[in-house]
Amino acid sequence: MLKTSLDPKHFDALRKFKAGIFKVLAHPTRIHIVETLRVDELSVGAILERVKVEPANLSQHLSVLRHSHLVITRKHGNQVLYSLRDPLLIEVLEAMRQYFQKYFEDSIEMLKQMEHGR
Repeated sequence: MLKTSLDPKHFDALRKFKAGIFKVLAHPTRIHIVETLRVDELSVGAILERVKVEPANLSQHLSVLRHSHLVITRKHGNQVLYSLRDPLLIEVLEAMRQYFQKYFEDSIEMLKQMEHGR
């Protein structure tokens, strides 16, 4: 067990931080954008080619991701390049994929048991 000297108000602040990140990631398009940026920084045009949403919609999602500090930008000539602030976010999404897969496998097993129980 992890030993820490944090008092309850710090744990509450941490929970609020986590909830805020999950709130930002609660939209499938924003998750798609984050997954698109997993390997390299990309221009808005390159993200648009991969994510396939209206430009105004992409702009809104990128703004949310930027304001929540999940992505960062870098100016290169007349282009703005986007990248993940911390690649650790991909590990969080991978953990969620594994969680989903486990949940799905458990559900299939339960359905099989129900069918055999008839």
